[in-house]
Amino acid sequence: MNNLIHLTAIIDNSAEIAEGVSIGPYSVIGPNVKIGSGTRIASHVLIARNTRIGKDNQIFSFASVGEDPQDLKFSGEETWLEIGDRNKIRESCTIHRGTVQDNALTRIGNDNLLMAYTHIAHDCQLGNEVILSTQATIAGHVKIDNHAIIGGLAGIHQFCHIGSYCMIGGGSIILKDVPAYIMTGGNPATAFGMNYEGMKRRGFDTETIAALKEAYKIVYRKQLTLEKAIEQIEVMPASKELDIFIHSLKNAPRGIIR
Repeated sequence: MNNLIHLTAIIDNSAEIAEGVSIGPYSVIGPNVKIGSGTRIASHVLIARNTRIGKDNQIFSFASVGEDPQDLKFSGEETWLEIGDRNKIRESCTIHRGTVQDNALTRIGNDNLLMAYTHIAHDCQLGNEVILSTQATIAGHVKIDNHAIIGGLAGIHQFCHIGSYCMIGGGSIILKDVPAYIMTGGNPATAFGMNYEGMKRRGFDTETIAALKEAYKIVYRKQLTLEKAIEQIEVMPASKELDIFIHSLKNAPRGIIR
């Protein structure tokens, strides 16, 4: 056995373990699991089944990855979990596979930090460089775009869409979609600005930030319908950053937090 895999680890014969993967004591790797090179799995980790994990991830003790979805409609269908590269999945984090009522797939992108006791339910889709703070709870079918930050103890209702670069305050309850860049908090959550500090840290220039400030005022200060607000924003000088905001407004089937 690979000397990076502890003798007490239990690995199903169908699992594919790349070179350079380390697996700690008493961890269990179930059927149809594939783990990419450089991934480190601590002690007492469960990777249940039907899970594809990329390269250079870190999975800490007592995480439960790839278990059956907590959905009463689930009756043993073949569903999957995909995890990209360089993610950190901290202690006691739980991530469940998808259901056939959606795409039968839960997907985690690259370079995400999932802090201790976070929960990602069935059929969720996480982008890249997302941070879920301790005990954040994500219900089924939620989509979280790149660079979003979810505060500790926050709860996100099923089917919500969380836009890129947004920030959700600790303890918040999210019942509607959160557009890109928006800062929100409370129970139920309301919007209270844009994540300008986060934009600066990501290298947004002053002209781009000024344009996004104007777009925010159109949506949140002018008391327009969302359709009328989008019309006004679309005549502003185009940029990829503004397009992200417009796209998040247009793709909000649950309605947006205001």
